[in-house]
Amino acid sequence: MAERVLIVDDDMRLSAMLADYLSGNGYTVHTAATATAGLTDLGRRAPDVVILDVMLPDLDGFETCRRIRAVSDVPILMLTAKGEETDRIVGLELGADDYLPKPFNPRELLARLKAILRRRNGSAAVSRTFRFGRLEIDPGSRSVRIDGRECALTSYQFDLLVALAENAGRTLSREQLMDTVKGEELEAFDRSIDVHVSRIRSAIENDPKHPRRIITVRGAGYVFARFQDDER
Repeated sequence: MAERVLIVDDDMRLSAMLADYLSGNGYTVHTAATATAGLTDLGRRAPDVVILDVMLPDLDGFETCRRIRAVSDVPILMLTAKGEETDRIVGLELGADDYLPKPFNPRELLARLKAILRRRNGSAAVSRTFRFGRLEIDPGSRSVRIDGRECALTSYQFDLLVALAENAGRTLSREQLMDTVKGEELEAFDRSIDVHVSRIRSAIENDPKHPRRIITVRGAGYVFARFQDDER
């Protein structure tokens, strides 16, 4: 599964160059020229990492970083023409994972990107088990349990469920879900997602006809309930 990179930078020439370079190294890349567009794409694209320029036309990168951190723990690599230590410290204090001054060698950016994602994935593999009320999702053992009872899912359905759980509370379109789990057995039409969601519901919902964990958002997609089994 290709990892997704969101580049938020108003320098279209640089963004296009980086998009080509990172795509050639196996990443799926989306670009946004403003902070507003980047914040919108954060929800729509569910990126694995954000490359964020400090100098943006609507909001500066620091404020954008702060707003991202208010809703997401996605790794952030900040770029700026400013190389001052104060800027680097402010960016890191606001939650950026790394900082690279312009101009830079694309190979160095790629190396830093890989290091950020390696740390994130390593941390997730060791410790991140999702718990939502009585539901437990363990990516390490690729198992799903309710009250300790194992729920049978295919590999594809498990990846789909993890994608939903990782974005709990956020509506994901069918296209986003297909992008997230691509590389597995995938039928190239939206209905396939609906069928898999129906089967997941059969495995984890108390009443699949009236789901409380995976909610359909008409015309938009699905949202995984952040709070389940009356937890708050």
